[in-house]
Amino acid sequence: MNAKLSAGLLVTALLVTGCGGSGGGSDSAAPKVGLITKTETNPFFVKMKEGAQKAAQAGGMELMSAAGKFDGDNAAQITAIENMVAAGVKGILITPSDTKAIVPAIKKARDAGVLVIALDTPTEPQEATDALFATDNLKAGELIGQYAKAAMAGKPAKIATLDLAPGITVGKLRHDGFLKGFGIQEGDPSVVCSQDTRGDQAKGQTAMENCLQKAPDINLVYTINEPAALGAYTALKAKGREKEVLIVSVDGGCTGVKAVQSGQIAATSQQYPLKMAEDGVKAVASYAKGGQKPSGYTDTGVTLITDKAADGVEAEDTAFGLANCWG
Repeated sequence: MNAKLSAGLLVTALLVTGCGGSGGGSDSAAPKVGLITKTETNPFFVKMKEGAQKAAQAGGMELMSAAGKFDGDNAAQITAIENMVAAGVKGILITPSDTKAIVPAIKKARDAGVLVIALDTPTEPQEATDALFATDNLKAGELIGQYAKAAMAGKPAKIATLDLAPGITVGKLRHDGFLKGFGIQEGDPSVVCSQDTRGDQAKGQTAMENCLQKAPDINLVYTINEPAALGAYTALKAKGREKEVLIVSVDGGCTGVKAVQSGQIAATSQQYPLKMAEDGVKAVASYAKGGQKPSGYTDTGVTLITDKAADGVEAEDTAFGLANCWG
């Protein structure tokens, strides 16, 4: 999540999924589809890759996959697009690390006749890709904002927002959704501290420590994802305040759902990366076979997960969350 990498540091793997099921060789006639994620280590993207592999195998396609070394590695994603276009892919699925800086590379791919679908994170502008398959991140934030408002039961809120990073669409949408769901606007005095975490647990802990120094009476924490939430919980526990502060988050990974089950996180909005990738590969397969292009935005779903239901907020419990989680 920091410096640019040279093209040589690009983590690229060619995953072969032939029709014959042996997996040992490639059918040269099989259409190729590319998947480019932000990293290969994040469980969210591991599950996304699993979904792409499954769908590619079922559709008789050959899957190429690539990822950067860190979230924000735009240079690696550009190189991956160029490599995949050169390899003759029919379509590319991408979770853009830099939603604006990646657009020129996507345009070149589309100009070359390659279908480009954004997964999870829209580009800026969204129309830079042919289609978007993603969670409604504004709704995901809104759900936990509504939950937090109900759970606070009229108690005055002292809110810390542990966000992603400037300029990343998914982070802004979740943040804005939380504010909307809670019924406040940007700049509201109830938000006493805001820090960026890049979705990292250690950075989430540091951010929470900084916020507690600034405003020791914080009683509600919104986090961009569950690693940041667990970092915040660690910082609160060190101060003996973990039972006094409500933490809400977004993602729905298995670790996060278990943290809801144990009471470390009050609620989270669950999204479905496997479905994003499966639907994306199927769309590329249809395009490769018949020329039909997907367009616009396809909502792949979001569900509030909590074991402490709040009045007026629709939710599922952690049993549902664990049955549908990833990671």
